[in-house]
Amino acid sequence: MNEKFVVTIARQFGSLGRPIARLVSEKLGIEYYDRDIVEMAAKNLNLPVSTISDVEESAKSAFFNMNYPLGMGTTAIQDSIFSVQRKIIVDLAERESCIIVGRCADHILKDYKNIINVFIYAPYEARLANCVERLDMRPDEAKKMIASVDKARESYHRHYCGYSMSDKDNKHVMLDSSLLGVEGTCEVVVDIIRRKFQLPVK
Repeated sequence: MNEKFVVTIARQFGSLGRPIARLVSEKLGIEYYDRDIVEMAAKNLNLPVSTISDVEESAKSAFFNMNYPLGMGTTAIQDSIFSVQRKIIVDLAERESCIIVGRCADHILKDYKNIINVFIYAPYEARLANCVERLDMRPDEAKKMIASVDKARESYHRHYCGYSMSDKDNKHVMLDSSLLGVEGTCEVVVDIIRRKFQLPVK
């Protein structure tokens, strides 16, 4: 099969979903999009990248109360960012085979024919250990980060997709990354992609 395909990867914070996604893209020789989408959206909206990062995964959260105390068009800002990112994701999928991390890509591309939606998760203790050992975070800092990012991502996904980020009915593959680690999880995902899209083994 020579048709274009897309793999979306949603992940729990600390589950190592990002390095897994990056490695999958390297193994398959296709592009990987994550922060690039934020940078593209920032350029399109003429906003700082930091603003996009703060807003994009905090739907209906305390972020708005803290940063926009007068309630100045806060939902409109977030909706504008989502709309721009949606267009970027659709354009990427139409242009080339690629890996897209997060940002509701599974929902945005729900009608796309050649797609595999992956969810990477891990037990809490494994995620905590990853944050401390791989991201050099203090345990107390890691616990707060896991709680806040999980809540923000879930809220964002429910707000724009209408279902949980980990909803099995909207995922093709769900993997516990603590079982095989980054390399092993990557190998499983790559094998599934190759089988599904009949890709040659390089």
